[in-house]
Amino acid sequence: MPSGDRVIFGTPLSAAAVRVMLLGAGELGKEVLIALQRLGVETIAVDRYANAPGQQVAHHARTIAMDDAAQLRALIEAERPHIVVPEIEAIATKVLEELEAAGVVRVIPTARAARLTMDREGIRRLAAETLSLPTSPYKFCDSLAELRGAIDAGIGYPCIVKPVMSSSGKGQSRIDGPGDVNKAWDYAMAGGRVAKGRVIVEGFVDFDYEITLLTVRARNAAGEIETRFCAPIGHLQVAGDYVESWQPHPMPPRALERAQEVAKKVTDDLGGQGVFGVELFVKGDEVWFSEVSPRPHDTGLVTMASQWQSEFELHARAILGLPVDTQLKSPGASAVIYGGVEGNALVFDGVADALAVPNTDLRLFGKPESFVKRRMGVALAFADEVGTARRNAKLAAGKVKPRLA
Repeated sequence: MPSGDRVIFGTPLSAAAVRVMLLGAGELGKEVLIALQRLGVETIAVDRYANAPGQQVAHHARTIAMDDAAQLRALIEAERPHIVVPEIEAIATKVLEELEAAGVVRVIPTARAARLTMDREGIRRLAAETLSLPTSPYKFCDSLAELRGAIDAGIGYPCIVKPVMSSSGKGQSRIDGPGDVNKAWDYAMAGGRVAKGRVIVEGFVDFDYEITLLTVRARNAAGEIETRFCAPIGHLQVAGDYVESWQPHPMPPRALERAQEVAKKVTDDLGGQGVFGVELFVKGDEVWFSEVSPRPHDTGLVTMASQWQSEFELHARAILGLPVDTQLKSPGASAVIYGGVEGNALVFDGVADALAVPNTDLRLFGKPESFVKRRMGVALAFADEVGTARRNAKLAAGKVKPRLA
């Protein structure tokens, strides 16, 4: 069992087991659970709906409303995990802070980090107002009238509107003029997970590209916390949701150095151990902070093809106090496979054809319900250079044809 933030490894389903609870068991959580199990950890997968992808592979599956403080407290006190790993934003983080302060459980990376990053307001205020990191201009708004006023008072057009709490681009849209405001507000209200009625509106940054810089706080062989960086990940988004990612994304040396400085500053403040997905805008040598997630990032799915240790293996090792290796193995890419249909009992045609594309692999997530734009899987590819990897990942993804059984 853990001693501080180091771990004495035991045997799952025994009195000596190290028990780790994931709050959120989607496709990213599923891969973290698998990585933990390979290191002999007993896993508990929690989600808001039954048969979530991670629940299908964990030792134990639990289904609760994780933003309900009473339900969350009762579950943690009943299961008594040694470590709790938040994998989504919509969690009653005050409970985590209270249980961490009482010494009941260790939270990854910390309960404070989980609270600050659970919505865009906490992390944006930390980055811009406390740490003085460069960000786009922004305002928080509680009504349609406030949104219009903020845009007119200085944010200007074009701008981006997002719910303060959402994931995978849900509720995010670009406003190019006054005629788009009502539609953007309605879309944000529909896309927010909780705290509905509050949005962030951001002034447009004229950037060349956006990257995810996976930043890992982990112990080295001497037991000291070190910060390591993965190679930058480029990605293509549609309506705020990633559809492709690739690694490495080329950057000028000064821009990469600046990106690492920004990422280290924000993750040092958040503290703890684990992988952080730091999103940054880049133009020339200039870098702006966008967002940070204290967990593996969806664009980092590419690391299952491109790195010796994927972001999920890095997270598991960091959680358990083990050294990590962020080296790139090969240029790689990922491409999303959408459900394309609405309903249950999805089947996938074309899997063999997809895997016939050179140097490719698939991850079909096992989500029990499909939506037209729900991410149901991903194609992965590696190659000698990124362009080939991207073409092959997209080709493989396009050969997979989901349909209802």
